[in-house]
Amino acid sequence: MAKVVVIGGGPAGMMAALAAADKHKVILLEKNDKLGKKLFITGKGRCNITNAKDIGEFFNYIPGNPYFLYSPLYSFTNEDTINFFEKLGVNLKVERGERVFPASDKSSDIINAFSSEILRKGVEVRFNAAVKELISHNNKVQSVKLRDNSIIEGDYFIICTGGLSYPRTGSTGEGMNFAKELGHKIIKPRPSLVPIVVEEEWIKDLQGLSLKNVELKIMEKNKTLYKDFGEMIFTHFGISGPIVLSSSSVVKDKKDLKAVINLKPALSTEELDKRIQNDFAKYSNKDFKNSLDDLLPQKLINTVITLSGIDENKKVNLITREERKKLVALLSNFTLTIKALRPVEEAIVTAGGIDTKEIDPSTMRSKIINNLAFAGEVIDVDAFTGGYNIQIALSTGYLAGVKAGEDI
Repeated sequence: MAKVVVIGGGPAGMMAALAAADKHKVILLEKNDKLGKKLFITGKGRCNITNAKDIGEFFNYIPGNPYFLYSPLYSFTNEDTINFFEKLGVNLKVERGERVFPASDKSSDIINAFSSEILRKGVEVRFNAAVKELISHNNKVQSVKLRDNSIIEGDYFIICTGGLSYPRTGSTGEGMNFAKELGHKIIKPRPSLVPIVVEEEWIKDLQGLSLKNVELKIMEKNKTLYKDFGEMIFTHFGISGPIVLSSSSVVKDKKDLKAVINLKPALSTEELDKRIQNDFAKYSNKDFKNSLDDLLPQKLINTVITLSGIDENKKVNLITREERKKLVALLSNFTLTIKALRPVEEAIVTAGGIDTKEIDPSTMRSKIINNLAFAGEVIDVDAFTGGYNIQIALSTGYLAGVKAGEDI
């Protein structure tokens, strides 16, 4: 029986500890005073643990090194995740987009289930145990030194320390630093699933406006890089919300990009034109500024009027066909100029991390250090919103744990 030391008590670390505990003595080191601190706030505190789509479809939602994840995701699938939590007494539900949540809408149910199973399996959890460095010799890790300078020896080590997003939860990138010191290449961390900053100053007037059932496209000249349908929100600096966060993965360091919003995607151009004509007929004797209440949220009307170029005081029955067509085009292609992404500290997940080329995807073991493995966000993998990132953490954690201690 080997002594396995798992660093990091997030979803990847907890799953790695549980999987390893079937065969080995496991010590789980967590720098905070509780497990799953970042997991607690995911999904606005509801914890979207996985997605119910066929596992083969997952790879379409993983822009960051999807092929590396074939073995982990098929070794511990989304069905395995659902069965795992249901056996632990957590009732689950499936919502729009096949997202899976605890039926209670409480992330604490997921964390409590993990904690109870960790206790049942005899995993030794040490809280407030921040790791300072990994001590190695002859391509093997011998021990970890904590910040209080105490030493914990082990036979096998698994790093599950997360990325750089939400640093207040403990994700501060130290796992990448440990790997780098041991000879691993680190792909520069960058934000993924992060709000977008736009250049238009008038965006501040729309702050707080939430839109449902809109279509978002990220355009590079005439090329569509991303397209999705769903919810978004305007902020003081730009745009956010589920479809915006997922779109950020294609933005990265690209220049000259536009975010194009179709405010009425259920209507074709011709149908939208007819809808506007009907509204104009209804409000024919009113000023233009008083004719859009049935069509748009109140907070959006002034901005649309300004961008349309139509005099707000013009009588609706005097609006020309050309002006109406311009309004139709504006509502179908509400365009924003992308300036940047918000910083990685504000991202839901971190892209970049330990280079996947230096990790065996069938074991999650380092190809450089014989008794070291990695799992979760510390690796250079990332996915869209919808439960995919937590599933990646659970799958890589499970594989790292179940393969721990083999051939060492």
